[in-house]
Amino acid sequence: MTHSPHLAEWPRPPDNLVAQLCDELQRHSPFSEMQPADVRAFVEASRHAYFRSGESVVAPEDGPVRHLFFIRRGAVVGQRGLSDVAGGAFQYEAGDLLPVSAVLAERAPTTRYSAAEDTFALVITAEDMRALAERSAVFGDFLNRRILRFLDLSRAALQVAYASQALGEQSLETPLEQLCHKTPVSCVPATPLRQALVQMHEQRVGSMLVVDAAEMPVGILTRSDVLGRITLADLPLTVPIGQVMVQPVRTLTHVHTAQDAALLMTTHGIRHVPVTRDGRAMGVVSERDLFALQRLSIKQVSSSIRHADDLRSLQGVAQDIRRFARSLLAQGVQAKQLTSLISHLNDVLTARLIELTATRRGIGPLEFCWLALGSEGRSEQTISTDQDNALIVAESSEGPAPDRERLLAFAREVNEALDACGYPLCKGGIMASNPALCLTAQEWDQRFAHWIDQGSPKDLLNASIYFDFRALAGQTAMATRLRNVVTPRAARNARFLRQLALNGLGQSAPLNWLGRIDTTTIDGRDTLDLKLQGTAIFVDVARLYALAHGVTATGTRERLEAVGPLMGVPEREYQAWVGGFEFLQMLRLRAQLDGTTVGDNPNRIAVDQLNDIDRRILRETLRVLRSLQQRVKLDYER
Repeated sequence: MTHSPHLAEWPRPPDNLVAQLCDELQRHSPFSEMQPADVRAFVEASRHAYFRSGESVVAPEDGPVRHLFFIRRGAVVGQRGLSDVAGGAFQYEAGDLLPVSAVLAERAPTTRYSAAEDTFALVITAEDMRALAERSAVFGDFLNRRILRFLDLSRAALQVAYASQALGEQSLETPLEQLCHKTPVSCVPATPLRQALVQMHEQRVGSMLVVDAAEMPVGILTRSDVLGRITLADLPLTVPIGQVMVQPVRTLTHVHTAQDAALLMTTHGIRHVPVTRDGRAMGVVSERDLFALQRLSIKQVSSSIRHADDLRSLQGVAQDIRRFARSLLAQGVQAKQLTSLISHLNDVLTARLIELTATRRGIGPLEFCWLALGSEGRSEQTISTDQDNALIVAESSEGPAPDRERLLAFAREVNEALDACGYPLCKGGIMASNPALCLTAQEWDQRFAHWIDQGSPKDLLNASIYFDFRALAGQTAMATRLRNVVTPRAARNARFLRQLALNGLGQSAPLNWLGRIDTTTIDGRDTLDLKLQGTAIFVDVARLYALAHGVTATGTRERLEAVGPLMGVPEREYQAWVGGFEFLQMLRLRAQLDGTTVGDNPNRIAVDQLNDIDRRILRETLRVLRSLQQRVKLDYER
């Protein structure tokens, strides 16, 4: 390899090419966000550079970096020295700037940059770069927050993409079958009024649909009809509902839209429209349902969950959580807030199921503590998530032994109800209905002590998600006590931490020797498992360092932000860890909501379908992830 020529040997762009180069730069970030005059200032301060394949662009032996390179065409490979345990390579392509960190720090690069093919670049001095950073806030922000800035751009593009989609889904073009979340409350014409009204009151519904033997609507009685047709008419409540119902009843089919229902309500002055499929009643759409299309909120969804009094109602509300997530994406909500909100709503739904089931079975809240594990324990659930939960069984030193069979039957019913609501049973059996996960506080102490003090690598590989536990319902103080015992015990055991680290290094960041994304071809598409090859690695590293430093937080973001300063890591670096994790979470959410995942894996995406911004930030994120794993190797492989 030969060294690159001095800046003076590179020619300045001719005047007739300045406008063309400005247009070229504005196709890439951060220039696409900058003022035209600032982009022109970059071009006018630059010089043309050409590098043959294999030629050095900048290297550690060159000393402090004095130039910033913008790749116009070709590619540059960044290769660390053999003595650097981080190893590996990373490829920079057209539109990339390098080496940003070294120029900002006025130091020699730790990476050798060489042309991977014939490469053309624009080069500006460090002085001109700083002058432009002072002139352009966008350029300066990008240099200092490169990965975070890419995330901002990705979120903006995502918001635009989802805004129209969410508007369409929450508009009057919505098919009525999507609004019918539960079977209508109905009765036959011979039903006495008292019975029908009691049922309406107990079910908290505003209408009673009257159907014949074939379940075809023949009439309807609403709360507003009660005053005029029953109270003022002084009718006894023994009268059959068929004598006072409104008929003929005006219905629509499941393929009609909310627009059709609104028109029917306006035309005939009604507030409820029965919806049929093949002539049989499948639901009732109310005027309130149509208003709700435009005002779906966390308060509304939470309220619907808390007021649900049976499994069927909760199944309907579970669908609202998905709609709400799509709405939040359209509003530009970030991954951390979005997964936290999804987890919160899932918590509320699970807690309501636990409450209903415990009440029906006569189980008091002081008899148990329901633990959320894994992604739910970390408050990082996406749309496609199975169950991971457990029970702490309360016991008394004076009273009888706890009735585990009774609690296991209770847990089994809750697990099956969650499955019916769209949260699949855990294939690995990590659920509260598993006798091995229905333990007293003392037994859980012993279980964690075994994992920490004596557990084999295989034991810890299977047990790692248990360290993310969080109390969800019941006697939550038991979980707090367990956490206060487990965390310091883990921090004191170097053997346990090393095994946890080695397990976490079993899956490497998916970058090949050139630093390109290492994909797997499935059905002719280049794919990547965003969980197994991405977020799970961040989760493992965050858990490791949190336990090592006595941090009790369970969320990955909170763990990374807490351990960064304790490890002496610059804020810019650990915020890049956080940003990369949240970007991968956002890609997972988007693919799951879009239904664009590959095969039957809800976390596998087609990388070739990503836009330019997302592909670049994915590469950058995986590079950050690889460096983070190398830090773990330095700390624990010796």
